[in-house]
Amino acid sequence: MIRSRTVRRTEFHTVKRIDNSRLARPIASARLREMARLIGLGALLAAATLFYAWQHFEYLQLRYRVESLKSERSQASELNQQLKLEIAGLRAPSRIDEIARRQLKLTPPVPGQVAPLEAPFEPVVAQVRPSGTFHAPVSGVRWTPPEFADRTQ
Repeated sequence: MIRSRTVRRTEFHTVKRIDNSRLARPIASARLREMARLIGLGALLAAATLFYAWQHFEYLQLRYRVESLKSERSQASELNQQLKLEIAGLRAPSRIDEIARRQLKLTPPVPGQVAPLEAPFEPVVAQVRPSGTFHAPVSGVRWTPPEFADRTQ
């Protein structure tokens, strides 16, 4: 007869700390490429969005500037029109005559008070003259600079 032996085994539990910090998980190169592609596309999309926002902001700023310049131009045009009207009023002969008579106490000239010019006015053309002399075209007065005064006498 066979004896059955029953062997009792005792089990031992030992506490062993496992340190997995030195283990490195292998990275799939396909997944890494996919992730790099997505990050690149995201960066490109973000850059395009920022560029659009910047352009839109500049567009709005330029519109505000154009509107303010149009406003300034219309104000300047109004001021110009007012100044033209004021100049026209100040140059009015009736106003000048009234100021001359009342404020300056001027009267019309009496006969003989105004002397006519001896020669009629003619256009004077510039001519080259010797240095140091000046001939007045109407009165004929000769002018000599002081440094040449002793030579001409």
